[in-house]
Amino acid sequence: MRAAQIKRYSKNIQITVNQLSIPEVGPSDVLVKIKAAAVNPLEQLILTGSIRLIQDYRMPLTLGNECAGVVEQTGAEVTRFKAGDKVYACLPLDNIGAFADYVAVDQDAMTFMPKDCDFLTDAAIPLTGLTAYQAFTEELEVRPGETVLITGGSGSFGEMAVPIAKALGVNVIVSGNERAKERMLHIGADRYLDYRKENYWEVLSEVDHVIDTLGAKEFEHELAVLKKGGRLLSLRTAPNKRFAERNGFSMLKRLLFTAAGARYDRKARRQGKEYRFMFVRADGTQLEKVTQIVEERQVRPRISSSVFTLEQTAEAIRFMAHGHTDGKVIIRL
Repeated sequence: MRAAQIKRYSKNIQITVNQLSIPEVGPSDVLVKIKAAAVNPLEQLILTGSIRLIQDYRMPLTLGNECAGVVEQTGAEVTRFKAGDKVYACLPLDNIGAFADYVAVDQDAMTFMPKDCDFLTDAAIPLTGLTAYQAFTEELEVRPGETVLITGGSGSFGEMAVPIAKALGVNVIVSGNERAKERMLHIGADRYLDYRKENYWEVLSEVDHVIDTLGAKEFEHELAVLKKGGRLLSLRTAPNKRFAERNGFSMLKRLLFTAAGARYDRKARRQGKEYRFMFVRADGTQLEKVTQIVEERQVRPRISSSVFTLEQTAEAIRFMAHGHTDGKVIIRL
Protein backbone atom coordinates (compact mmCIF):
# COMPACT_ATOMS: atom_id res chain seq x y z
CA MET A 1 0.00 0.00 0.00
CA ARG A 2 1.01 3.65 -0.33
CA ALA A 3 1.81 5.76 2.75
CA ALA A 4 2.89 9.40 3.08
CA GLN A 5 5.81 9.39 5.50
CA ILE A 6 8.52 11.51 7.09
CA LYS A 7 11.99 10.19 7.97
CA ARG A 8 12.78 12.80 10.63
CA TYR A 9 11.34 15.84 12.33
CA SER A 10 12.01 18.97 10.31
CA LYS A 11 10.78 22.53 9.93
CA ASN A 12 10.75 21.85 6.22
CA ILE A 13 7.92 19.69 4.90
CA GLN A 14 9.80 16.65 3.58
CA ILE A 15 7.32 13.89 2.79
CA THR A 16 7.73 10.85 0.59
CA VAL A 17 5.06 8.39 -0.51
CA ASN A 18 6.41 4.90 0.13
CA GLN A 19 5.20 1.37 -0.52
CA LEU A 20 4.49 -0.55 2.70
CA SER A 21 2.82 -3.80 3.65
CA ILE A 22 -0.84 -3.57 4.61
CA PRO A 23 -1.03 -3.37 8.44
CA GLU A 24 -1.62 -6.57 10.34
CA VAL A 25 -4.88 -6.73 12.23
CA GLY A 26 -4.77 -7.40 15.95
CA PRO A 27 -7.62 -9.05 17.89
CA SER A 28 -9.42 -5.76 18.58
CA ASP A 29 -8.40 -3.99 15.38
CA VAL A 30 -10.38 -3.03 12.30
CA LEU A 31 -8.58 -2.72 8.97
CA VAL A 32 -9.99 0.27 7.12
CA LYS A 33 -9.53 1.02 3.43
CA ILE A 34 -9.22 4.79 3.55
CA LYS A 35 -11.31 6.84 1.14
CA ALA A 36 -10.51 10.31 2.47
CA ALA A 37 -8.30 11.88 5.14
CA ALA A 38 -8.31 15.44 6.46
CA VAL A 39 -5.31 17.72 6.84
CA ASN A 40 -5.03 19.60 10.15
CA PRO A 41 -2.59 21.98 11.85
CA LEU A 42 -1.74 18.96 14.03
CA GLU A 43 0.09 17.44 11.04
CA GLN A 44 2.43 20.39 10.95
CA LEU A 45 3.02 20.22 14.70
CA ILE A 46 3.87 16.53 14.42
CA LEU A 47 6.22 16.71 11.45
CA THR A 48 8.15 19.64 12.94
CA GLY A 49 8.54 17.84 16.27
CA SER A 50 6.60 20.53 18.14
CA ILE A 51 4.69 17.99 20.24
CA ARG A 52 7.57 15.60 20.95
CA LEU A 53 7.13 16.05 24.69
CA ILE A 54 3.51 14.96 24.40
CA GLN A 55 4.09 12.24 21.80
CA ASP A 56 7.44 11.25 20.31
CA TYR A 57 7.34 8.98 17.25
CA ARG A 58 9.51 6.28 15.79
CA MET A 59 10.62 6.99 12.25
CA PRO A 60 9.70 6.63 9.48
CA LEU A 61 6.26 7.90 10.43
CA THR A 62 3.06 7.77 8.40
CA LEU A 63 1.19 11.03 8.94
CA GLY A 64 -2.56 11.64 9.20
CA ASN A 65 -4.89 11.90 12.19
CA GLU A 66 -8.46 11.50 10.91
CA CYS A 67 -10.08 9.58 8.10
CA ALA A 68 -13.20 7.99 6.66
CA GLY A 69 -13.32 4.68 4.82
CA VAL A 70 -14.67 1.17 4.47
CA VAL A 71 -14.01 -1.81 6.74
CA GLU A 72 -11.88 -4.38 4.93
CA GLN A 73 -11.17 -6.86 7.73
CA THR A 74 -11.80 -7.26 11.47
CA GLY A 75 -9.91 -8.89 14.33
CA ALA A 76 -11.18 -11.92 16.20
CA GLU A 77 -12.55 -9.87 19.12
CA VAL A 78 -14.38 -7.30 16.99
CA THR A 79 -18.14 -7.81 17.05
CA ARG A 80 -19.56 -4.39 16.21
CA PHE A 81 -18.07 -3.88 12.76
CA LYS A 82 -17.99 -6.04 9.64
CA ALA A 83 -16.50 -5.87 6.16
CA GLY A 84 -18.22 -3.24 4.04
CA ASP A 85 -19.21 -0.92 6.91
CA LYS A 86 -18.59 2.78 6.34
CA VAL A 87 -16.64 4.13 9.32
CA TYR A 88 -14.62 7.11 10.43
CA ALA A 89 -12.19 7.92 13.23
CA CYS A 90 -9.83 10.30 14.90
CA LEU A 91 -6.81 8.02 15.27
CA PRO A 92 -5.08 7.53 18.64
CA LEU A 93 -2.18 9.98 18.92
CA ASP A 94 0.31 7.16 19.45
CA ASN A 95 -0.93 5.23 16.40
CA ILE A 96 -1.65 7.70 13.61
CA GLY A 97 -1.36 6.96 9.89
CA ALA A 98 -4.41 8.20 8.00
CA PHE A 99 -2.39 9.32 4.96
CA ALA A 100 -2.24 5.81 3.54
CA ASP A 101 -4.35 3.35 1.59
CA TYR A 102 -5.10 1.34 4.74
CA VAL A 103 -4.96 1.81 8.49
CA ALA A 104 -5.54 -0.64 11.37
CA VAL A 105 -7.66 1.07 14.03
CA ASP A 106 -8.65 -0.21 17.45
CA GLN A 107 -12.41 -0.71 17.45
CA ASP A 108 -12.80 1.60 20.45
CA ALA A 109 -11.45 4.57 18.47
CA MET A 110 -13.98 4.47 15.64
CA THR A 111 -17.67 4.49 14.82
CA PHE A 112 -20.06 4.42 11.86
CA MET A 113 -20.16 7.38 9.50
CA PRO A 114 -23.11 9.77 9.77
CA LYS A 115 -26.01 8.98 7.50
CA ASP A 116 -26.33 10.81 4.18
CA CYS A 117 -22.73 12.06 4.23
CA ASP A 118 -19.92 11.39 1.79
CA PHE A 119 -16.38 10.31 2.62
CA LEU A 120 -14.80 13.71 1.99
CA THR A 121 -17.22 15.48 4.32
CA ASP A 122 -17.00 12.83 7.03
CA ALA A 123 -13.20 12.86 7.04
CA ALA A 124 -13.42 16.47 8.24
CA ILE A 125 -15.50 15.71 11.34
CA PRO A 126 -13.76 13.41 13.90
CA LEU A 127 -10.79 15.47 15.13
CA THR A 128 -12.51 18.83 15.52
CA GLY A 129 -15.75 17.18 16.63
CA LEU A 130 -14.04 15.27 19.42
CA THR A 131 -11.96 18.30 20.40
CA ALA A 132 -15.11 20.37 20.83
CA TYR A 133 -17.05 17.62 22.61
CA GLN A 134 -14.22 16.93 25.07
CA ALA A 135 -13.70 20.65 25.61
CA PHE A 136 -17.33 21.23 26.56
CA THR A 137 -18.05 18.06 28.52
CA GLU A 138 -14.74 17.15 30.16
CA GLU A 139 -12.69 20.33 30.54
CA LEU A 140 -15.30 23.06 30.89
CA GLU A 141 -18.08 20.80 32.22
CA VAL A 142 -20.62 23.18 30.74
CA ARG A 143 -24.17 23.49 31.99
CA PRO A 144 -27.20 24.44 29.91
CA GLY A 145 -27.63 28.20 29.77
CA GLU A 146 -23.96 29.02 30.26
CA THR A 147 -22.05 31.12 27.74
CA VAL A 148 -18.80 30.14 26.04
CA LEU A 149 -16.62 32.49 23.99
CA ILE A 150 -14.52 30.88 21.25
CA THR A 151 -11.74 33.22 20.19
CA GLY A 152 -10.59 32.72 16.61
CA GLY A 153 -13.49 30.32 16.13
CA SER A 154 -14.28 31.05 12.50
CA GLY A 155 -12.45 28.01 11.10
CA SER A 156 -13.01 24.25 11.10
CA PHE A 157 -13.00 23.98 14.90
CA GLY A 158 -15.74 26.57 15.24
CA GLU A 159 -17.83 24.88 12.57
CA MET A 160 -18.05 21.79 14.77
CA ALA A 161 -17.95 23.52 18.17
CA VAL A 162 -20.95 25.79 17.55
CA PRO A 163 -23.53 23.06 16.76
CA ILE A 164 -22.17 20.85 19.53
CA ALA A 165 -22.48 23.74 22.00
CA LYS A 166 -26.06 24.36 20.93
CA ALA A 167 -26.89 20.65 21.26
CA LEU A 168 -25.61 20.85 24.84
CA GLY A 169 -27.80 23.88 25.56
CA VAL A 170 -24.91 26.33 25.70
CA ASN A 171 -24.85 29.90 24.39
CA VAL A 172 -21.83 30.50 22.17
CA ILE A 173 -20.08 33.67 21.08
CA VAL A 174 -17.50 33.49 18.30
CA SER A 175 -14.82 35.98 17.33
CA GLY A 176 -13.25 35.69 13.90
CA ASN A 177 -13.00 37.10 10.41
CA GLU A 178 -15.78 38.82 8.54
CA ARG A 179 -16.00 36.09 5.87
CA ALA A 180 -17.32 33.53 8.36
CA LYS A 181 -19.90 35.71 10.12
CA GLU A 182 -22.98 34.73 8.12
CA ARG A 183 -22.16 31.02 8.20
CA MET A 184 -21.44 30.95 11.95
CA LEU A 185 -24.70 32.72 12.75
CA HIS A 186 -26.53 30.34 10.42
CA ILE A 187 -25.21 27.24 12.21
CA GLY A 188 -26.22 28.58 15.61
CA ALA A 189 -23.75 31.09 17.05
CA ASP A 190 -25.63 33.46 19.37
CA ARG A 191 -23.27 36.33 18.64
CA TYR A 192 -20.42 36.90 16.22
CA LEU A 193 -17.67 39.49 16.67
CA ASP A 194 -15.65 40.57 13.64
CA TYR A 195 -12.18 41.08 15.10
CA ARG A 196 -11.42 43.87 12.63
CA LYS A 197 -14.39 45.91 13.77
CA GLU A 198 -14.58 45.28 17.51
CA ASN A 199 -12.36 43.89 20.24
CA TYR A 200 -14.11 41.15 22.20
CA TRP A 201 -12.41 42.23 25.44
CA GLU A 202 -13.97 45.68 25.10
CA VAL A 203 -17.55 44.49 24.60
CA LEU A 204 -17.73 41.30 26.67
CA SER A 205 -17.52 40.56 30.39
CA GLU A 206 -18.56 37.91 32.89
CA VAL A 207 -18.40 35.09 30.31
CA ASP A 208 -18.72 31.65 31.91
CA HIS A 209 -15.95 30.01 29.87
CA VAL A 210 -13.49 30.76 27.08
CA ILE A 211 -12.01 28.38 24.50
CA ASP A 212 -8.77 29.78 23.08
CA THR A 213 -7.62 28.80 19.58
CA LEU A 214 -5.23 31.75 19.10
CA GLY A 215 -2.47 31.16 21.64
CA ALA A 216 -0.53 33.01 24.33
CA LYS A 217 -0.82 36.48 22.84
CA GLU A 218 -4.54 36.50 23.64
CA PHE A 219 -4.27 35.15 27.18
CA GLU A 220 -4.66 38.44 29.07
CA HIS A 221 -7.65 39.52 27.00
CA GLU A 222 -9.35 36.13 27.31
CA LEU A 223 -8.81 36.07 31.05
CA ALA A 224 -10.24 39.59 31.36
CA VAL A 225 -13.67 38.69 29.91
CA LEU A 226 -14.01 35.57 32.05
CA LYS A 227 -16.15 35.65 35.17
CA LYS A 228 -14.70 34.75 38.55
CA GLY A 229 -14.77 30.96 38.87
CA GLY A 230 -14.78 30.52 35.09
CA ARG A 231 -12.38 28.41 33.03
CA LEU A 232 -10.11 29.43 30.20
CA LEU A 233 -9.34 26.37 28.07
CA SER A 234 -6.55 26.72 25.53
CA LEU A 235 -5.92 24.50 22.54
CA ARG A 236 -2.64 26.27 21.80
CA THR A 237 -1.03 28.29 24.61
CA ALA A 238 0.88 25.88 26.88
CA PRO A 239 0.38 22.57 28.70
CA ASN A 240 0.32 22.82 32.48
CA LYS A 241 0.52 20.69 35.63
CA ARG A 242 -3.10 19.55 35.47
CA PHE A 243 -2.73 18.47 31.84
CA ALA A 244 0.39 16.43 32.70
CA GLU A 245 -1.22 14.73 35.68
CA ARG A 246 -4.46 13.95 33.85
CA ASN A 247 -2.55 12.30 31.00
CA GLY A 248 -0.28 10.26 33.27
CA PHE A 249 3.01 11.61 31.94
CA SER A 250 6.36 10.74 33.49
CA MET A 251 7.69 12.76 36.42
CA LEU A 252 10.13 14.57 34.13
CA LYS A 253 7.37 15.63 31.75
CA ARG A 254 5.18 16.65 34.68
CA LEU A 255 7.94 18.96 35.87
CA LEU A 256 8.44 20.40 32.38
CA PHE A 257 4.74 20.97 31.76
CA THR A 258 4.26 22.41 35.25
CA ALA A 259 6.97 24.94 34.50
CA ALA A 260 5.56 25.72 31.03
CA GLY A 261 2.09 26.50 32.35
CA ALA A 262 3.02 28.00 35.72
CA ARG A 263 2.62 31.66 34.81
CA TYR A 264 -0.77 31.05 33.19
CA ASP A 265 -1.98 29.04 36.18
CA ARG A 266 -0.71 31.74 38.51
CA LYS A 267 -2.34 34.65 36.68
CA ALA A 268 -5.67 32.82 36.49
CA ARG A 269 -5.63 31.90 40.19
CA ARG A 270 -4.94 35.49 41.19
CA GLN A 271 -8.25 36.45 39.60
CA GLY A 272 -10.15 33.48 41.02
CA LYS A 273 -10.26 31.78 37.61
CA GLU A 274 -8.81 28.58 36.15
CA TYR A 275 -6.49 27.90 33.22
CA ARG A 276 -6.64 24.58 31.40
CA PHE A 277 -4.96 23.04 28.35
CA MET A 278 -6.14 20.06 26.33
CA PHE A 279 -5.13 17.76 23.50
CA VAL A 280 -7.77 15.73 21.67
CA ARG A 281 -8.11 12.04 22.56
CA ALA A 282 -9.44 9.29 20.28
CA ASP A 283 -12.73 7.93 21.62
CA GLY A 284 -15.26 6.00 19.54
CA THR A 285 -18.04 6.28 22.12
CA GLN A 286 -17.77 10.05 22.21
CA LEU A 287 -17.48 10.19 18.43
CA GLU A 288 -20.79 8.32 18.25
CA LYS A 289 -22.36 11.13 20.32
CA VAL A 290 -20.82 13.68 17.96
CA THR A 291 -22.30 11.68 15.06
CA GLN A 292 -25.77 11.95 16.61
CA ILE A 293 -25.41 15.72 16.78
CA VAL A 294 -24.15 15.83 13.19
CA GLU A 295 -27.18 13.86 12.02
CA GLU A 296 -29.77 15.70 14.11
CA ARG A 297 -28.49 19.15 13.21
CA GLN A 298 -27.41 18.24 9.67
CA VAL A 299 -23.89 19.52 10.26
CA ARG A 300 -21.83 19.71 7.08
CA PRO A 301 -18.32 21.13 7.55
CA ARG A 302 -17.03 23.09 4.61
CA ILE A 303 -14.57 21.23 2.39
CA SER A 304 -11.93 23.12 0.45
CA SER A 305 -12.46 23.18 -3.30
CA SER A 306 -8.79 22.17 -3.58
CA VAL A 307 -8.78 18.40 -2.97
CA PHE A 308 -5.42 16.62 -3.07
CA THR A 309 -4.12 13.15 -3.88
CA LEU A 310 -1.92 11.11 -1.57
CA GLU A 311 1.08 11.95 -3.75
CA GLN A 312 0.30 15.63 -3.11
CA THR A 313 0.37 15.32 0.71
CA ALA A 314 3.24 17.79 1.16
CA GLU A 315 1.46 20.28 -1.07
CA ALA A 316 -1.77 19.77 0.89
CA ILE A 317 -0.05 20.51 4.20
CA ARG A 318 1.60 23.63 2.79
CA PHE A 319 -1.74 24.76 1.41
CA MET A 320 -3.41 24.26 4.80
CA ALA A 321 -0.58 26.00 6.66
CA HIS A 322 -0.78 29.01 4.34
CA GLY A 323 -4.33 29.67 5.56
CA HIS A 324 -7.22 31.44 3.84
CA THR A 325 -8.63 28.16 2.54
CA ASP A 326 -12.32 27.90 1.70
CA GLY A 327 -12.81 24.87 3.93
CA LYS A 328 -11.02 21.90 5.44
CA VAL A 329 -8.28 20.45 3.25
CA ILE A 330 -8.88 16.84 2.23
CA ILE A 331 -6.74 14.11 0.68
CA ARG A 332 -8.81 11.79 -1.49
CA LEU A 333 -7.65 8.19 -1.83
